[in-house]
Amino acid sequence: MAQPAVLRPADSSRVVQDQKTVVLVGQPPEILKNLLQNGISSFDAMLLTDSREKDGSLLNNLEFPFYFFVFVARGLAEGRKLTLVGNEADVSHALRLMRITLMGPTRQELTDWGTDEALKEEWLGVSEALALKADDGQTIAVEDFFEIAQFKEGIAQVGSMKIQHLSHDHYRFSNEDGAVEVELDAHESVDPPYKISSDYVPGGLVKLGVEVLGGASGFAVDEPCTGLALCVNGEYLLIDSIPFLDQHLFARGISKNQISAVFLTHLHDDHCAMFPLMKMPNIVEVITTREIFEMAMDKLACNLGWSIEVIKEHFILVEVVPGRVLNYYGLIINPHITVHSIPTIGAKFQIDRSGFVRDLCIVGDNNDMASVRELNKLGIVRDETLDDLNHLFTDPHHILIADGGAGAIHGDPVDALDSKAERVVFVHVEDLPAEFSNTFSLASSGKRYTIFDGDQSLYTSQVNHYLSRWLGKQFPNRWMRSLLAQEEIRRYNNDDVVVVQDSDSTGFVYLILTGYCNVVHHDGTSSNTIAQLQAGDLIGEMAVVTGAGSRNASVVAASPVTICVFSESIFQAFVETEGIKEEILHRWKLRPIVRALPQFKDLSSTVAEKVGRIAGFQTLASGQTLKPDAGTWYILNEGQLESNEQHGYESGWRPFAKDRVESIIATDECSFITFKKQDFEQLRAEVPQLNYLTRKQRLRDKEADQSWQLGVVSIY
Repeated sequence: MAQPAVLRPADSSRVVQDQKTVVLVGQPPEILKNLLQNGISSFDAMLLTDSREKDGSLLNNLEFPFYFFVFVARGLAEGRKLTLVGNEADVSHALRLMRITLMGPTRQELTDWGTDEALKEEWLGVSEALALKADDGQTIAVEDFFEIAQFKEGIAQVGSMKIQHLSHDHYRFSNEDGAVEVELDAHESVDPPYKISSDYVPGGLVKLGVEVLGGASGFAVDEPCTGLALCVNGEYLLIDSIPFLDQHLFARGISKNQISAVFLTHLHDDHCAMFPLMKMPNIVEVITTREIFEMAMDKLACNLGWSIEVIKEHFILVEVVPGRVLNYYGLIINPHITVHSIPTIGAKFQIDRSGFVRDLCIVGDNNDMASVRELNKLGIVRDETLDDLNHLFTDPHHILIADGGAGAIHGDPVDALDSKAERVVFVHVEDLPAEFSNTFSLASSGKRYTIFDGDQSLYTSQVNHYLSRWLGKQFPNRWMRSLLAQEEIRRYNNDDVVVVQDSDSTGFVYLILTGYCNVVHHDGTSSNTIAQLQAGDLIGEMAVVTGAGSRNASVVAASPVTICVFSESIFQAFVETEGIKEEILHRWKLRPIVRALPQFKDLSSTVAEKVGRIAGFQTLASGQTLKPDAGTWYILNEGQLESNEQHGYESGWRPFAKDRVESIIATDECSFITFKKQDFEQLRAEVPQLNYLTRKQRLRDKEADQSWQLGVVSIY
C-alpha cells in the first residue's frame, strides 16, 4: 500500500486517498460538480473542517456529497455507510441538518408549529413514500447512513488511515506506508465550479419580470443551480437563494442593496443557500410558510454552529399560508403546495396595472404528475393538492416556470403539454428532450422574462429611497423635486469609466441605482482599487461639500450599472440651506478611519457609511488619563497607551464582551472612534451584516461572550 495522496478538486477542499480509503476534506458549495469534473468516482468519508464559512459560502454543504455517495459511488447499493469525521458537536450538527434537509420535519415539530392536520399528514406521508428504503422496504433513518469517527485526543481512525487534528484546519493523514499533511489556507477562495458569464449591458428595472440566475440541477457539472430574481416595481425579490448567490447577482448587475426579500420554496441545498442573506446591508424578508422558515433557520444554525435565536435576528418572516392570498406591497402572492421529498411550495405572482392583470406562476420543485396521481390514489396526496397542481399546468398564465428535472423527485416536461400559458419555461434541467425543444423554453443563466415593462417612475422612486437612506431621514420633498427636475439616467456597460481621475468636476453628482462600481486610484505607476460602491452610494458628493475642483480617483463600472446624474449646484444649495455641511464633513472624515479599524474592515461601503453616521471622535493628550464610560465603546485609532495597546484596542462597553472600564493613560497623543451603546445596538439590530461580522469577530476573542455557539444537538 502506498502512502496517502492528496488531490485538490477545489479551493477549501481536498481529497486524501490511499488504496483502501478516500476522504473528502471540506465541502464548499456545489463540491459535487468539482468531484465529477475531476473524475473522482468514490469516497468513503467526509471530514468536517474547523472553518464553517468563507467568502460568503458555507463549507459544510453535505447534501449533494451524500447524494454522490449514494447514487454515484453506489454506497447504499453496496451496503456501505458514509463516515463523518469531526468532534462531537460538529458531527451532531451535521446529522441534524442532514435530517432536516433529507427527511423533513418530525410529526412533533409540525404539531409545535401549528400545521394544519390534513397538511401535516400529507407532508409526513409524502416524505415517507419518497424516502430511501432498505431491502426490507423500511425507511432508512438518517443516522443509519453514517458511521461516526470522532476525534479523541485529536485522533480519528477512518478505514486504513489515521487522521490527526494538528491545528485549525490542519490535519495529518497516515497509514502504514507514510503520511501527508493537509492544511486549508485561510486565503484560499471559494469559487464556483463553473464559469459565470457576466452581463455587459444593464437590463433595466421593470414593474414585473424575472431574471434567471441559474436554471440547472445540482448535478449539472458546468451550470449553476436553479435560482430566479423577480423584479417588482424596481426592487428584487429572490426566488430561493442559490449557491454562490453573491457572484450570480454581481454578474447580472444586481446589487445587494436592491434585494428586499426572498421567496423560499424549500430547504434543499441547491435552493436554500441562506448564508449570504445573513451578510446583507438590510434585513431580508423571508416569504414562506412557518414550517419552511423554522426548518431553514434550524438548518442554518447547524451549518454555522450558532443558536437558532441568533440566526433569526438576521431575518424577518413574512408568513404565507398555501391557498391564502398575500398582498405584498401590491404584489399578489398566491402560494401552493407541491409534492416533493420535504415540505415545498410554489406561488403565482400577480400585478394589477390599471386594471390590466398579468401573472407569473412558479411551480416549484415537484414530482412528475404521473407519480403525484399515484400518491393521490394511495391516499397520501390530498385531492385538493392534486387539483391545485392540475390547474397550475392547465390555467392560462403569462409565464409558467416549471420543474423539468425528470428525476426521482422532479417534474417532467410532458406535464405542461396542455398548458394554456403564453410561455412555458423549464428549470432544474440542462437540456430539454428533442420532442419539446420547439414547444417550451429553457431557463439559463442571464435570460430575462419581462411581464410589465418599467418606466421613469421606477428610477425616481429609487432616487428618493437611496437619498433618504444616505441622509438618515426622509429627504426634503421640495429639494427632491428640484433634484429630480434635472435628473438624467445613464447606463454604463461593465468596465466603462464613469468618472476619470484628475478630471475637472463637471457640475454633476452621481447616484448608483443598480450594480457595482470600483473606485480606482492611479499613483503614476499602477492602479489600485481602493473601494467598491454599489446601488445607493453617491459619487462626487464630497467635491460639492469641500469645493474640490477635480476628481481624486476614477470610478469604473464593475458590473452593468445604472446611474442617476443630477445637478451639483442644486445639491450644494441643499447642503448649505439645510445646514448639514459639518455633519457630512464629519461623516466623510470618519468613513476611512472606521473602514481601517479591524472591527469594521469587512463592511460593505453602504454599511460602513451607516456605522460612520453614528460614530464619534475623541482625543486624549499625551500623559492624559481617560475613565471610559460604561455606555460607550472606545476603539483606539491612533497613538499608544501606557499598557502598550495600539490600533484597534477597545475600552468601555464592548458588544458581546466584558466591559473595560479601568482608566487608560496615553503615552502619546491618542484618538478614539466612539459609539454610544444604544446607537450601536440599534444599528446592529437593523443591519444583518454588522450583526454577523461583529459576532464573528468576537469568536476570535477568547474573553468574549460566545454563549450563542451551539453545543451538541439532537438529531430529532
